[in-house]
Amino acid sequence: MESLKTKPTAEHKLGDETFMSAEELGVYTAKLKNAKAMQVEDRADKARAELIETLSEPIELTPKKVQEITQSLLHKLRIAAEQGNNELLVMRFPDVMCSDRGRAVNNFEKSWPETLTGRPRQAFEFWRDRLQPAGYDLKAMIVDWPDGMPGDVGLFLTWETRRV
Repeated sequence: MESLKTKPTAEHKLGDETFMSAEELGVYTAKLKNAKAMQVEDRADKARAELIETLSEPIELTPKKVQEITQSLLHKLRIAAEQGNNELLVMRFPDVMCSDRGRAVNNFEKSWPETLTGRPRQAFEFWRDRLQPAGYDLKAMIVDWPDGMPGDVGLFLTWETRRV
């Protein structure tokens, strides 16, 4: 006579379903979670690669495009100033858009702008040519640290707040 305490196996059936032990169900659940996490990670990696490709291609700065950028920036600057801020994140990009993967930015080296490529380089040049003469400063810093390593770089427009 078979004992009631025998351990169920995959061969045991419950209706049309394969009966799983609690341990087998736990393994199955873990595999499902891992598969979902891998899908999310794959999508994130794909999105990052697409972003890098897009940021690598400079945009044509026609007078119309310069006006669009300026109007959008002025709007964001007004909102930041109304909120009492004296800096605004104007661009965030992966560290691979720096020729040294953000090392110069991370070490606050004066030469950090020379490491910029693609659209981040264009953003720096836009600041240098149009915004610096108007009194804005630009700072760069690592804003993300995945696994303790430099990740995304942020470019911040800054300005002095004067008391009236």
